[in-house]
Amino acid sequence: MLARHAPGYRPREAQQRLAEAVADAVTSRGALVAEAGTGVGKTYAYLVPLLLAGGRALVSTATKSLQDQLFLRDLPRLRDALKVPLTLALLKGRASYLCLHRLELARTEAQLPDRWAVRMLARVESWAQATRSGDLAEIHGLDERSPVIPLVTSTRDNCLGGDCPRFADCHLMRARREAMAADLVVVNHHLFFADLALRDSGVAELLPTVDAVVFDEAHQLVDAGVQFLGTVLATAQLLDFARDLLAAGLRDARGLQDWAQLAGGVEHAARELRLACSGGAGDREARAAGRHGWPEVVAGGGVDAALAALDAATAQAAAALETVAGSAAELARLAERAGELGALARRFRGAAADGQVRWVDLTAQSARLVESPLDVRDVLTEQRRGMPRAWIFTSATLGADERLGWFTRSTGLEDARCLRVDSPFDYPVQARLWVPARCPLPSDAGHPEAVGRLAARCAHRLGGRTFVLTTTLRVLPRIAEAIAAWQARHGGALEVLVQGSEPRRALLQRFGHGEGRVLLGSHSFWEGIDMPGDALQCVLIDKLPFPPPGDPLVQARVARLQAQGQSPFDEYFVAEAAVSLKQGAGRLIRTESDRGLLVVCDPRLVRMRYGARLIDALPPMGRLHDEAGVGAWLAELADGARALG
Repeated sequence: MLARHAPGYRPREAQQRLAEAVADAVTSRGALVAEAGTGVGKTYAYLVPLLLAGGRALVSTATKSLQDQLFLRDLPRLRDALKVPLTLALLKGRASYLCLHRLELARTEAQLPDRWAVRMLARVESWAQATRSGDLAEIHGLDERSPVIPLVTSTRDNCLGGDCPRFADCHLMRARREAMAADLVVVNHHLFFADLALRDSGVAELLPTVDAVVFDEAHQLVDAGVQFLGTVLATAQLLDFARDLLAAGLRDARGLQDWAQLAGGVEHAARELRLACSGGAGDREARAAGRHGWPEVVAGGGVDAALAALDAATAQAAAALETVAGSAAELARLAERAGELGALARRFRGAAADGQVRWVDLTAQSARLVESPLDVRDVLTEQRRGMPRAWIFTSATLGADERLGWFTRSTGLEDARCLRVDSPFDYPVQARLWVPARCPLPSDAGHPEAVGRLAARCAHRLGGRTFVLTTTLRVLPRIAEAIAAWQARHGGALEVLVQGSEPRRALLQRFGHGEGRVLLGSHSFWEGIDMPGDALQCVLIDKLPFPPPGDPLVQARVARLQAQGQSPFDEYFVAEAAVSLKQGAGRLIRTESDRGLLVVCDPRLVRMRYGARLIDALPPMGRLHDEAGVGAWLAELADGARALG
């Protein structure tokens, strides 16, 4: 049936094994943890049993773009092929849906930063007349970082619920109603955990009604849970409150309070909190953007003083709002928000709860104070104790052992059935691994330049078609400069695309078929990129992706392992590096006909005792040991690409 409806489909033994295991889990309402190598076709392997089982199901994946792919492409195709009368629904978080009430406010009250934002707001208004779903993903060219998005969407803080004048037309509420009525609902990990914590998006209502829950890209589950199960106080949240306070006060209660002074007090407190968290004075920033440990940030008392001032400012705002709360629903909700923000300020002035870790996320414009669990064991264990249902977790990378311990330990799934299904690709024939013996160690000051020169040489021989993946953003400019310097000396016209210069999607579109281009990326470029054929023939990884030892979450996990008498390096650092390295390497071979070269620019992979464990985690690629062998393989790849071209 699939072969008739899906061009190019052919049966795969590995896919069949995974599908049978999923079917068994659905029938027995058991738990399955399944690692499926690249090319197995795991999406169909779990969707087909779900569709044929006839019950209700919830599928959660890592990102909104993967949600769209499942809902708009894979599920309709399978439903038609299998001829099952199934209703489907897509459910995203609040920030994905147009809020009609806030759009009306934005028309008259919004202060937009530039003419581009003005034009985008006009596009949103035009689109709003025709959309049925209200999903902002329908608007081509709307960047997720656009300043227009927070103006035309709601948050849990500013949503008026049943008091909203546009409640009957609310796109978010329609999406929730459709989800409750559907046979299969597609969500994402962030929404799943945020809703379990806040009960704000409909997942908590939906979960008791389903027979099976599937987590695709499950390797991202713990990070998503840690981020969204926690308690957060963000300066951006405070500035949003101050803006809404001023607008609503002037609109609905003008002259009854000094709204400008009250809003200004909260805004000032938010900026002082951001400054205290950064450790800066005046225009000086003492701490770089990123995640910082709580003891480091609060040392000296500046953060506590800023939180006390924030508590006072929100208390003043709450008192003023209480006097007028009866005159408008928005003022009543603002009074509640003021009280909630004050409670958060007081919470972060006290000690963290047992079993929780605190940190501060800094960006150039904001600070986020976070208190979170270290993993999702307790939450998932509690959910699994409820009504019996199937729990299925699958990804291409879940561990380096048969019991998939990297994943099962942090999720409380040691009792689940574990299955590893290898990739059908012939890696010894299709791919080669090279660890340059003369490459300097990552601790060497000249390491980024050496990586850049290696990338330039490989890309020059291939005519582009190269990715460079790094473990930190800060080395990207140095690698790009080294590629440019090599081209200046040796000739070449490669275009170097660097993460951050454009949105991720735009960079991938510009990379196109890879010819004449090199793409440099970190973090988000290690996974979720699918460049089949000869578009991508070489992946360079700058160094082994060990977790950063200064990260507060890493430090807390290390302390816990030490308290348990375990080795943090073996049990945590090497295990994390193995999974991340496998993810990065997975960008190279995407189909049965792909061929390519993986270069790991870190001699520790072959010099240190743990290197063998990391190599074992990689697909079984052929090994190259010298420049001559590398040159011959690159020449073979280039000839093949030219022949196809």
